[in-house]
Amino acid sequence: METRQFRAMPGDDLKEILREPGEILREGGLVAFPTETVYGLGGDAENAESSRKIYAAKGRPSDNPLILHLSRVEQAEPLVCVDERARRLMRAFWPGPLTLVLRARDVVPLEARGGLSTVALRMPSHPVASALIDAAGFPLAAPSANVSGRPSPTDAETVWADLQGRIEMILDGGPVSVGIESTVIDVSEELPLLLRPGGM
Repeated sequence: METRQFRAMPGDDLKEILREPGEILREGGLVAFPTETVYGLGGDAENAESSRKIYAAKGRPSDNPLILHLSRVEQAEPLVCVDERARRLMRAFWPGPLTLVLRARDVVPLEARGGLSTVALRMPSHPVASALIDAAGFPLAAPSANVSGRPSPTDAETVWADLQGRIEMILDGGPVSVGIESTVIDVSEELPLLLRPGGM
């Protein structure tokens, strides 16, 4: 597979630049893109085949669930069961490097959830990430854009070294600002649980 690399910087005409990457995602392909934490490897969050492609490109075990990325808070409700506690966290910390684990609705394929009844989701603050989700027209399932077991990438060159020939496109948005993965909190049960310390 030929992997192409596009430059997409904050301040550019992102709507025009991301027209083709959005089409790739709608056709079931994969696009690596910058977030404020690390680069993500994005595919259609509601397409089981896209999730399978993500696992294959990364060499990631299929029981390791993916994080869904949103561009607007309103996109959460169709995907997960959102209670008032989760809404307060979203209002306080989104967009930003906080991932919430919630009960998934049936529209989220088991492949994206790693077979679980829950799914993780967040709303990145990077303008390229938000614009790409809008260009695709749907939330993206997007783990870090690296081969499993290797460090999470903080620039496009590292993504290229890992995934060139495995995915359709890499969006170069420059170095990320946070540089570590998002904080993950499970709020699917009565007692919230910190699953991963991170950028929040």
